[in-house]
Amino acid sequence: MALTGRTALLAALGALVVGLLLPSWLGIAVVGVPLLIAILADLLLAAPVRSLGLTREGDTSVRLGADADITLTVVNPSGRPLRAALRDAWAPSAFAPGTELSASRHRLRVPPGERRRVTTRLTPTRRGDQHARRVTIRSLGPLGLVGRQGSHDVPWTLRALPPFTSRKHLPSRLARLRELDGRTSLLTRGQGTEFDSLREYLPGDDVRSIDWRASARRHTVAVRTWRPERDRHILIVLDTGRTSAGRVGDAPRLDAALDAALLLTALATKAGDRVDLLAHDLRRRGAVLGRSAAEVLPAFTNAMAVLEPALIETDLRALTAAALRLAPRRSLIVLLTGLDTGSAEEGLVPLLPRLTQRHEVVVAAVADPHLETLAAGRGTLPAVYGAAAAEQTRADRRTVADRLTRHGATVLDAPPAALPPALADAYLALKAAGRL
Repeated sequence: MALTGRTALLAALGALVVGLLLPSWLGIAVVGVPLLIAILADLLLAAPVRSLGLTREGDTSVRLGADADITLTVVNPSGRPLRAALRDAWAPSAFAPGTELSASRHRLRVPPGERRRVTTRLTPTRRGDQHARRVTIRSLGPLGLVGRQGSHDVPWTLRALPPFTSRKHLPSRLARLRELDGRTSLLTRGQGTEFDSLREYLPGDDVRSIDWRASARRHTVAVRTWRPERDRHILIVLDTGRTSAGRVGDAPRLDAALDAALLLTALATKAGDRVDLLAHDLRRRGAVLGRSAAEVLPAFTNAMAVLEPALIETDLRALTAAALRLAPRRSLIVLLTGLDTGSAEEGLVPLLPRLTQRHEVVVAAVADPHLETLAAGRGTLPAVYGAAAAEQTRADRRTVADRLTRHGATVLDAPPAALPPALADAYLALKAAGRL
């Protein structure tokens, strides 16, 4: 049984009457007995809570920051009308900031033998699975003096997917890809190009592309055009260890790495290449392998949704061995990791030749744009010390990048917003150079 504010108000007024106007024994008889009878009657007329039927329907996945609607159907099998206050409880991170109380609470009336629906709008602020908690219902009597209260478990899971904010860069990169795909001439040959078509020679064309036999048949000078090869293998490796947990702005570095991986996956899939995913720290945290072009991006997004940084040092030797097992033939391996001097110099630099001697390797890291602000600091002693520390950090990262480059890797070190387009441009540059 749950008393309401109305009951407390009536009790307070009754106590006032007893104290001011009537003797105590007569006041109790005049005020207390009728109030008690009204409370008991209200309780008996309130619809039971335990017998209610509750089911859910609605969205099962949503992009981070977007809205999802979860509908709760309440069935009243009793012969009494249900007048209720309902709370559909979820974790605070399932709601937009400041909206949890208003979004999770509902009022409803359900006539006997009928059903009604209430909709809870969720706006997740964290990636991963959001699980519904208990639904609490307070059924009030017709006077609103007292109610029956109970809870029901109505399971539901909403998966918050990565937001893929870098999608806006995809149209411009696809336009550049079409230029490399034989729709305009590409006369640079390399190990990653294949014959596309013949056309008439134009001034400025590379004479090495002239097809003399075709020219003799046509009685005009014909040149070969080339396009990047399709069906190349790309393995994206996500380092989910300690360095990925460092926050840049409002999000961990891992989130920026996921966004870059999604843009590259969308672009490479359109180019006809096969893309696989490996997430690793001390052990494998996730993998998406062998998916078709139509399935790969949804599968990547779904797998990335539940990835979380682990506060442990990544076993780069195990990571390298796992990457080599998943890429037995020449591939493009994209390693999204950190450029910290300790872990990179001691772990990644010695192991990189194992990858570069067989594969094309791109190492991509998330840089902190706050270092630029610190490096420009002057005027006060703390600002000068901050600027010196920022410059030292930037110099250390450049040193690590130079060492990785000397071992044959393409190294990208860019802020979160710039890393996805930089990685897409590096992929297109490898295509254009015939290295992929």
